[in-house]
Amino acid sequence: MENMQHHADPLADQTIAQILGPWPAGDVAADAPQWAHIDTVNLLFGQWTDNAALTHWTAQPGPVRANLGGQTVEGCVTPAMAAALNTYVQAAQVLPPWADARKIERAEKLFMEHGALSCILLFCASLPECYVIPDLSSVLHTSGQLEQNAEYRIRSTAAMIFPVMMHGGLSLRGAGAAQVLKVRLIHATIRNLILHGSPSHAIDQWKAGGNGMVTPQSTQPRGGRSAMYQALYARGWDLAGDGLPCNQEELAYTLLTFGYVFLRSLRRLGIGLPPADEEAYLHAWNVVGHLLGIERSLMVDTMEQGRVLMAGMQARGRAEPVTPDPRPALGQALMQTMEKSLPWPIVKPFPQLMTRYLCGPATAQDLGLTQPAPWASALLFWGVLLLARAIDAVLRLVLPRFSIVRMLTRALGYHFMSRVLMSQTRPLQLPTELLNQVDTVVHGWSDDPHAPGWLNRIEDRLTTQGSWSHGLAHQAGATRATQAQQPT
Repeated sequence: MENMQHHADPLADQTIAQILGPWPAGDVAADAPQWAHIDTVNLLFGQWTDNAALTHWTAQPGPVRANLGGQTVEGCVTPAMAAALNTYVQAAQVLPPWADARKIERAEKLFMEHGALSCILLFCASLPECYVIPDLSSVLHTSGQLEQNAEYRIRSTAAMIFPVMMHGGLSLRGAGAAQVLKVRLIHATIRNLILHGSPSHAIDQWKAGGNGMVTPQSTQPRGGRSAMYQALYARGWDLAGDGLPCNQEELAYTLLTFGYVFLRSLRRLGIGLPPADEEAYLHAWNVVGHLLGIERSLMVDTMEQGRVLMAGMQARGRAEPVTPDPRPALGQALMQTMEKSLPWPIVKPFPQLMTRYLCGPATAQDLGLTQPAPWASALLFWGVLLLARAIDAVLRLVLPRFSIVRMLTRALGYHFMSRVLMSQTRPLQLPTELLNQVDTVVHGWSDDPHAPGWLNRIEDRLTTQGSWSHGLAHQAGATRATQAQQPT
């Protein structure tokens, strides 16, 4: 594990290094070519609409244009950029030889069957656990995106997960692999910005006798470029003490939060899956991990392997605290975003209560989620949860797949998705056709396929309270068909 902190992703890192070229020493002018090259890559991402299109995609040197928000945005593809991206796309899109199509298909069905619950577990368990590692949180904190605009970052995460887990997401008929390959290059761009060059170059300099320090910049690049890019370039880094940013260990830990933590949360809600289904779900995310450039040796195939690996990673992370600690601010921003999406004051503390329940006291302490909830909210949350679990335990003797817990969490999740993820005025950053598919899927999640009809009618009442969620998915497809595609 120690070596993994100084190992990143050679393919993606080399691609970005070829695109950006060497950074100048010290401050970087607003008109430096690196900023324009990053913007051009974002424009090219818009052409990666689905997996099938990616198989034949090639970048050509010359001007590139895209319509963003009703405006024509231009960039220029250099020969080095075209060559690097073409090599990357052809190599990175290939699934590993150990990928099992049947297990992947089963994982997709499991994600869809749990519907809106899948998303509530993502945002009340997976993302909070993701913030536990201090070094990883410090990079997120630097960008400012998760504190100042947490809702945007939540939608960005969903923009990868939905395409991956929708039917056929990793096959030629889907779009998941195309979205994952974008995220992989974003990780490499973050590393390049922070280190002012490729990770391999930084490691070579350190091993040659350097101190492993990237000096913070006293002034950030001027001009209208992304504040996130500027902040990452200016932050400084301790290579010897912190390893590489977005290194293999941190990437593998994040992968655990999407697979292992999701399954662990189902268990804690009393609706755990059979071992074969759990292993199929872990397998699908391992395939995603391969596309993200994560080494196979850092992936888990069983829940017990996941428990051991995650405990070890968290222990290592907690033993190396960062000052000031960025994690409480990130945790609060995430909770506040979810609270704003809930319609009734008494249930607004539920995200924090659910996160404490699913993640445990240690994670809650790390994220500063220790404030007492109002007594009425706490009483309602625990009363409903314990009563629902008790009823489930009895009725499952007759209806094995019945679950009131799933119904209630689906209802909360549907509210959250309708308000945050599927907003017509702030669409997910996905190609229009794919976005419409997501709308259709989300609308179908208003009913639980394993619940009796009378129970679904109750759930419909819960999920359609408030005009902002009723009929949203029907309206969104037509609205978004006219919207310009947004960059990643």
